[in-house]
Amino acid sequence: MAQLLVLSSTLGGGAVLPSLELLSHRVRQIPAEPASLVNAPAADVVIVDARLDLVSAKSLCKILTTTGLDAPLLLVVTEGGLAAVSTDWGVDDVILVTAGPAEVDARVRLAIGRQSAEQVSTRIQTSGITIDESSYSAKVHGKALDLTYKEFQLLHFFATHPSRVFTREQLLSEVWGYDYFGGTRTVDVHVRRLRAKLGDLEQLIGTVRNVGYRFNVYEDDQLPAPAVRS
Repeated sequence: MAQLLVLSSTLGGGAVLPSLELLSHRVRQIPAEPASLVNAPAADVVIVDARLDLVSAKSLCKILTTTGLDAPLLLVVTEGGLAAVSTDWGVDDVILVTAGPAEVDARVRLAIGRQSAEQVSTRIQTSGITIDESSYSAKVHGKALDLTYKEFQLLHFFATHPSRVFTREQLLSEVWGYDYFGGTRTVDVHVRRLRAKLGDLEQLIGTVRNVGYRFNVYEDDQLPAPAVRS
């Protein structure tokens, strides 16, 4: 059972999708206005009603996609409105208002499934660290790290090759590239800076004496607790 958020300008004027009433999903309907999005409840899927006003619906879809919507966006249209929908709307799928319960349920499930697959493929979670490949960002215990591009690349490389030992030369080759002319000292400098930014988790990047570095993997109960700062 999914939580569906429906944005419609016809509140009180009947269901946007009559088929939804026959399904077990939890449905919350709010006005299709930008102001309503400020305190909008969390949802697994957002559905925009474009049956009566295609122009306003398109504008609302663009607002949703440009403000970081993290749920699939579906559009409800009449058959006559299909011709107006294009890729620049930013929606994940289109549902005809006449769609039956089985079709609506399938489209909702597939949209949620695709979203989950994308999140798995672009996010790495390990040992208290979350790395988002799509936004080139990383967090420690949910707190964002202020990393340079090369520091992010180094952390990403370590996290995707856990427990494996790499020499400085190998790290230069893999992270900086074969055409990099700097010395191996640059690896030590970046590791030191990265450890400082990892704070309580600095030991995730371990030193193997006379060899190089490796990414240590810890279970949740082995991780040091975040420091409490007064």
